[in-house]
Amino acid sequence: MPELSQRPVTPKAEVQVEGRWRQLSLLGGTMLVDSTETSLVNSLFPLIRQSLGVSLGALGILTAAAKIVGAFTGPFWVWAAQRWSRKSVLVVATGLWGVWGVAAGFSQNFTQLLVLYTVLAAGYAAANPIITELIGDLFGGSSRGRAVGVVYGAVSLVTAVIGPLKGQLAGVDDGWRWGLWGVGVFNILLGLALWAGFRDPGRGAAEEQLADLDRATRDAQAKLTWTKALSLLKIRSLVILLVSRLLSGHLLVGTFGVVFLVDVYGFSTQKASIVLLPFGVGYFLGTLLGGVAVDRATRRSPRHGPVAVLQAAQFAFALFAYFGTQFGYDSIALFCVFFALMGATQGINPSVNRPMVMAITPPELRGAAFALYVSIVEAIAWAAYSLAAGFLGDAVGLRTVFLWALVVLMLINGAYLTLLHRSYADDVTRVQRELHARREQALDPTA
Repeated sequence: MPELSQRPVTPKAEVQVEGRWRQLSLLGGTMLVDSTETSLVNSLFPLIRQSLGVSLGALGILTAAAKIVGAFTGPFWVWAAQRWSRKSVLVVATGLWGVWGVAAGFSQNFTQLLVLYTVLAAGYAAANPIITELIGDLFGGSSRGRAVGVVYGAVSLVTAVIGPLKGQLAGVDDGWRWGLWGVGVFNILLGLALWAGFRDPGRGAAEEQLADLDRATRDAQAKLTWTKALSLLKIRSLVILLVSRLLSGHLLVGTFGVVFLVDVYGFSTQKASIVLLPFGVGYFLGTLLGGVAVDRATRRSPRHGPVAVLQAAQFAFALFAYFGTQFGYDSIALFCVFFALMGATQGINPSVNRPMVMAITPPELRGAAFALYVSIVEAIAWAAYSLAAGFLGDAVGLRTVFLWALVVLMLINGAYLTLLHRSYADDVTRVQRELHARREQALDPTA
């Protein structure tokens, strides 16, 4: 009989987890409210700056503090989800935690806002790693790109639609406070809906090799240990993706986009906020395009297809960012066009990189992998860029900051991802063989 490591893995029909799209809608709603709370502070920062008497650097401090605390609490929530349940952690950390958003709306000075906003971010750090892990358990490999695209795209689209509405809060006394109160209350209500309607499918539920095994058998490998967590750093493709995340200068667009247009090109907050709609619509279309593109690219060339799509997104973003931030236009409409294109190329990323991380890690390590990828590495990158942009923006101007972060660094990022062409397919094959071995062990423990 041939050795298991040499035995080819025969693909089967994709596993259809019952009610997966309904469950996905609840998860998407949770990510939506979390995203709205964060973007509210970014888009209304000109009002906060005026109300509390702070400088542009304060926005960098707020964003950095939120990301840094998430780097610590994100892994904690992943551990708590394994210790108790993913559903209970999401209900508490990303639902009922909205009470801190309500409290932040009552801040009387920047110190109070910083403390309460940081506490709020400490809970919201649970959303991305746990929800993304759950998507991997709800959807099989051939549809994960589309599923991730739908979630991130819908979140971006709804955020874009209400973005200009948030901007209109600039015309209301203490409008930023009303925004925090409203989103905080809605988040609490959504947490209750998640508690009432969400059903966790269990780890590995969508894996072809494990789906027909009982949940106890699938969960036998689920316990997270330090040894397992550290083994993630032995996955070559994951390490490359982590470094790439540190080079993702496009993270600044969502944080500083509105204040960039206000400070550099003199638009009012209300008018500058209009770009959030085309940016979000573009992001939505980009996630859908990315999901379809990565699924097709994987079928055509499993080794090179997904990597090529990811690289193309980085190069295209740099091109659109150059023309969309380095030239002044009299009309906000032209900025809307370029922000839409930047949103589209940025939106491709989660539809590609999230399924890639799922494909190169076994089910029980995906939560830890996304905690590392999003809660720690992305948080470090976002914090560093936000702090640098805040203080350098005061010193040399946001246009120069955007040139280096959104254009030059993204070109470097796209070139760096070439390394994935050598490792990605091998790492995917390794995971598939491991799952195949688990199935054989479960069906015949004496083998």
